[in-house]
Amino acid sequence: MIMILKEDSTEQKLRGAYYTPLKLAEKMVGFFVHDKTIHRILEPSCGDGVFIDAALHKGLLQEGMSLTAIEIEECEAKKLADRVENCKNIQVYNMDFFHYYQMNKAIAQYDLILGNPPYIRYQYLQENQRTEMSKLLTEHGMKSNKLINTWVGFMVACVHFLSENGKIAFIIPAEILQVVYAQDLRLFLSNELSKITLITFEELVFPDIEQEVVVFIGEKSVEDKGIRIIELNNLDDLNSLDFQTNGFQKLNHVHEKWTKYFTNSEENKLISSLRKDCRFQKLSDTALINVGITTGNNKYFSATKKIVKEYDFENIVRPLIGRSSHANSVYFTQKDWEKNVEDGKAAYLIDFPNIPFEKYPSKHQLYISEGEKRGENKGYKCSIRDNWYCIPSIWIPDAFFLRRNNLYPKFVLNCCDAVSTDTMHRIKFRDTVAPERIVLSYYNSISFAFTEICGRSYGGGVLEILPGEVGNIIVPVLDDIPIEKIKEILKEVDAIVRREENIELALELVDNEILINYLNIERDVCIESRKIWKKLQSRRLKRG
Repeated sequence: MIMILKEDSTEQKLRGAYYTPLKLAEKMVGFFVHDKTIHRILEPSCGDGVFIDAALHKGLLQEGMSLTAIEIEECEAKKLADRVENCKNIQVYNMDFFHYYQMNKAIAQYDLILGNPPYIRYQYLQENQRTEMSKLLTEHGMKSNKLINTWVGFMVACVHFLSENGKIAFIIPAEILQVVYAQDLRLFLSNELSKITLITFEELVFPDIEQEVVVFIGEKSVEDKGIRIIELNNLDDLNSLDFQTNGFQKLNHVHEKWTKYFTNSEENKLISSLRKDCRFQKLSDTALINVGITTGNNKYFSATKKIVKEYDFENIVRPLIGRSSHANSVYFTQKDWEKNVEDGKAAYLIDFPNIPFEKYPSKHQLYISEGEKRGENKGYKCSIRDNWYCIPSIWIPDAFFLRRNNLYPKFVLNCCDAVSTDTMHRIKFRDTVAPERIVLSYYNSISFAFTEICGRSYGGGVLEILPGEVGNIIVPVLDDIPIEKIKEILKEVDAIVRREENIELALELVDNEILINYLNIERDVCIESRKIWKKLQSRRLKRG
């Protein structure tokens, strides 16, 4: 989703109007120029008419065919209508597409629908647009919420508009592969379309907005083929694209991420078998996994040693892991925290007591007043509190799990009663669980592969993983392994992490000493799992 703050957004951004390169439009049109089943074409958000230009240039629009173009902006619609006024088989309508859909949903059937729908967040829609999109989604058995972006509504309406053997080709955010708010859409598309092709690009198609996109091609047919994902470096690779060499995988008709289809059929069989293997469990079976402390303003509430001394905060601060760079070990000890302090890191959390303001020491009052002068209290989370400077829900976790990661995630034992901001997830192990067993159980090839499968590519090569997704990572059950052995190996893993050595040394160690020697897991399973992890990690890092 394109993140837009309304107060500093251009009119173009608020309309989600990022125009398609002609080169890409022509390639997409070129997929269908020899398709004799196409007679009626729809472009639901034509903008400057690049897809119409491509259709005319590539010879898609033959005699006896018609093209309907919809555009909400009057000036754009008029310019396009003037440009194609001699093309009697092209009709341009200046209207909102959702309104057009409601007027024509019972009768319109199109053989090809193509375009680049607008990417507009729910809060920037007009009230009538929200109402019509919500109605559209619920009519098709989907939930409507305030996270839904307009491109989702466009896709649902256009699939509804398709004829018996109709086809849709859209440029949409790569979010369709993985975000939670699109899970209903993924299920809808898997139920309505017999073939789905997703073309991804390593390089950004729209570099000005850093929006990773995919070309989505869906087809209705009596032949249920499934899904395929084709990975390209850039638009130039479309010149040599051969659809015939890219086979389909069976598409499961359930709520799931489509990132799983970046792995092949054999890899997916292995993943499925591991999910069912009784030697493994989900992390959610071992612990409560919660977001880190939501301060509402991490910069303000995280303090350095200098700030603590300046404002006499010694009695109201807690040891803090405030950033991923603060955690460079598996065991986070008092000594580790003290080093962060001495290095000048903001390693303290200011935990103001919930007492009347006038009872605070004068220097504490001064810090709060200075914050108010700078507007530190204006953020939403702070503004809804009775006392904006009092942080709720502070508790000490047993361990931390990084929310956003580069090369690999870190699972860190809390050995000094530290707390964390929301850059880390908080882990509270169940009473019967030995923390070292669970932390060690994570550092292996199989669990690393599942981390990439469960998480999502956030942008810039970052892996983001939310609490529910952390809970779905499978880890080996180490209950029958002597705790002395667990601690011995975990210390070796900690040493590898501290020395910033290749994490694969730790994976190799745990794979061999624990998975293979103790749990009798086949070496080939560990090797193939490592390949899956490296494959998904490499794909993600390339986008960095």
